[in-house]
Amino acid sequence: MPDLRQTRKKVKITLAALVLLDVVALGVYFSPLVGSQRSRGEQLSQLWAELQQKTQEVEPLRGLDKKIPVARKEIDDFYKDRLPSEESTISTEIGKLAQQSGVKIGNIKYVEKDAESVGLKPVVIEAGLSGDYLQLVRFINSLERDQLFFMVNSVVLGGEQNGVVRLELKMETFIKTTTGAA
Repeated sequence: MPDLRQTRKKVKITLAALVLLDVVALGVYFSPLVGSQRSRGEQLSQLWAELQQKTQEVEPLRGLDKKIPVARKEIDDFYKDRLPSEESTISTEIGKLAQQSGVKIGNIKYVEKDAESVGLKPVVIEAGLSGDYLQLVRFINSLERDQLFFMVNSVVLGGEQNGVVRLELKMETFIKTTTGAA
């Protein structure tokens, strides 16, 4: 016959452990560490809002691995199509645009700067131009839309005589060097 005292002792120990576990669970449930149901709901809402914000911040980076090769190809095309490899191309293009728009170039100065590490040599161009207002507007517009890349940095009105407007134009472009990309 089984020993009832041993079994009672085991049952008492098991019941005591279960009561202790219930007391600990109630303590955790009502503890300020866990908080009330409303505070947990507020915390959940706050964490959800943070998740939404972080998702929006990361959205532009999705598919970045596919965007990088496309951007590299666009950069190579830009270098190939829009940047000259010879200095004479710049002056020829400016002369052509001036002739097409009816602008007269009084003086023009090219200042080449040191080549950059990306294989480009900046060229600053300062030009004295004259013509009527509409011709000058057409010239500047054609510079900005030209196949060669020109950045117009400043336009200074030099004066007007008999309907002829004088401008001092400062612009910049780049020449490809042999040690660069594209």
